[in-house]
Amino acid sequence: MVRWGWIGALAALVIAATTALPGQAVQDRARPGTITAATAPSPALGEPVAYNLYLPGGYAEGKGRYPVLYLLHGRGDTKEAWTRVKSSLDDLIAAKRIPPLIAVMPDAPWSERGNWYVDSRHTGGKPVETAFTRDLVQHVDATYRTAPLRNARLVGGYSMGGAGALRYALAHQDLFAGAIVLSPAVYTPLPPADSSTREYGAFGDGDAAFSEKVYTELNYPALLGTVDPDLPSRLFIAVGDDEYANPDPAEARHDLDFESAALYNAVRRVPGLSAELRVMDGGHDWSVWAPAFEQAMIDLGAGLSVVPPTPLPGPPYGGAGADWAGGVAVHADGSTTVGYAESGQARLDAVVKGAGWTARLSTPADERLYGLAALPDGGVLAAGYTKGDLDGRHAGNATDDAFVARLDASGKVAWITQFGVGGAADRLYGLAAAPDGGAYVTGYTKGDLAGPNRGDKDAVLARLTPDGRLAWTRQLGGSGEDKAYGVAAGPSGVHAVGSTTAGFEGAASLGGLDGWAAGYAPDGTLQWTSAVGGPGEDRLNGVAVTTAGLAVVTGVSGGDLLAQAYTATGRRSWSATVATPATDEGAAVAPLAGGEVEIVGYTRGRVGVVAGGADILTVRLDGRGRQRAAAQLGSARDDGVDPFAEPNLYAATAPSGNVAISGLTYGGGGDGGVFQVTVDPATGLP
Repeated sequence: MVRWGWIGALAALVIAATTALPGQAVQDRARPGTITAATAPSPALGEPVAYNLYLPGGYAEGKGRYPVLYLLHGRGDTKEAWTRVKSSLDDLIAAKRIPPLIAVMPDAPWSERGNWYVDSRHTGGKPVETAFTRDLVQHVDATYRTAPLRNARLVGGYSMGGAGALRYALAHQDLFAGAIVLSPAVYTPLPPADSSTREYGAFGDGDAAFSEKVYTELNYPALLGTVDPDLPSRLFIAVGDDEYANPDPAEARHDLDFESAALYNAVRRVPGLSAELRVMDGGHDWSVWAPAFEQAMIDLGAGLSVVPPTPLPGPPYGGAGADWAGGVAVHADGSTTVGYAESGQARLDAVVKGAGWTARLSTPADERLYGLAALPDGGVLAAGYTKGDLDGRHAGNATDDAFVARLDASGKVAWITQFGVGGAADRLYGLAAAPDGGAYVTGYTKGDLAGPNRGDKDAVLARLTPDGRLAWTRQLGGSGEDKAYGVAAGPSGVHAVGSTTAGFEGAASLGGLDGWAAGYAPDGTLQWTSAVGGPGEDRLNGVAVTTAGLAVVTGVSGGDLLAQAYTATGRRSWSATVATPATDEGAAVAPLAGGEVEIVGYTRGRVGVVAGGADILTVRLDGRGRQRAAAQLGSARDDGVDPFAEPNLYAATAPSGNVAISGLTYGGGGDGGVFQVTVDPATGLP
């Protein structure tokens, strides 16, 4: 779901009601779906697989492709069991909680209906797993208008079917993006003595109906170590609070509520897996499975897509260790310069990489970049912090000092300015080029950098001349922790944004962590401040001045991406929000022609096609804050946000009007690298 402020409310309603992903079928709201019976040939079984098929309303007349949901029944049940969810599917599709989809409900009569959906090694057993995951899936994709992609398939089941759905999601990640696991009949390390898993030969070997070795090989703990984190899967696990309680206290560990909690706590610790757990009122029956199915479909169904996700380009910048993005700049000739912090030799080095050159700003201590800005002569400004003597004039320094450097078009360092309070931490987090070739920088100080410190940390704004001299420094803060993350220069002055825990002059505390925005005159005179947020955790990360002269800020408020525009006097012009059920946060603002902006951030929800954990989010807003485009792209892992839940993203507008983005990605494996991509603001995609 995408929400806007009052100015764009009407447009939001129109867009939400009419848009669909490329190739995705659109539901006919006037008609419910239908269920019919069919069969699929199975070479593995030597006999057909019978199944019930749910087709959404409008399927016969349409041309689009559909995602597919496979539903596995419990032991002793038939393919008719799942037909009761038809009305739930109709309602969820009609309400646009899930996309129109096809549901396949296969019958599993083998091993006297106790086959556990595995390939049995028991005499007379059947290769059910092969039949379902190969023959049935291939038949469905060949017979119906499906999208043969893993992110267009889910599998679900209850009881024995819950165990089967879990196994298929873990053992066949190439087929399924997630699983609905309801009251799963899974037991670790072995089933109790009275369990039916021991009786039907599903886990047998030869004439033996049950083999501990076979069961252990096929059970989910053996699969967790084989999970591919580049094929992320999501599980929705639900169980009743009145499930069967084994009267033998020694077997209480195997009650399904206990086993489900153990499953949840095991899978959520595996890279590449995410999970939700619900304990619901009811027993081992549809009083639990029916409402749990609806919740699961809302959680998992929204991520279904008939088109593949948009990947990030590679290879990433950085070294073999942990690296962080440090900025991106685009020059008049269209070339791009990328900055990053590279791990190596037990320290971080600041690296700036331009067209045909690489510059390293380093000491035996740590250096980290937090911003680049292009200069008219083809050079760049770089800012960050150092724990060493980066400029050669701070021997013995052992605490964080702010630094700003100027590099020419060939990467040669023209000057470095290092400053801070001895014995205190001083960091820069934001950088903007001044009209005369100098710089504005923002960050924080724990000392008395430009006056007495008012709390833990105070926000800092500083102005540097074109030759690197500090022209002035301003310190802003209250009794709590105050940081400045972004800065932008415009015709009327300078704008800064950040966060505060207790508020300060003109930015009263709203509760929790607040965002703030401030406007300064060119000489550093504070003109206005504004608090942003509510009682929760809020912050502002980026700011840019539009071609219309508005200062557009972005960050997070209440878990949603927030963008707001301010006039030169601090009056709020418009406000826009992008919200999904998960976290969405803005990190940077790139100005476009006509007063428009491109907001760059990350989302853990769905705005376009989900790629992995946290994806890069791009949102184009017009001069009145109305959304014109939104998209997401990424790797199978987290992108754009670090392990501390702080965004690590930068954006810059190219002369062509496209937007260059650089940020942190874990998609290359290891401890993280740095990507750079250029997107078209018309689509938000490369």
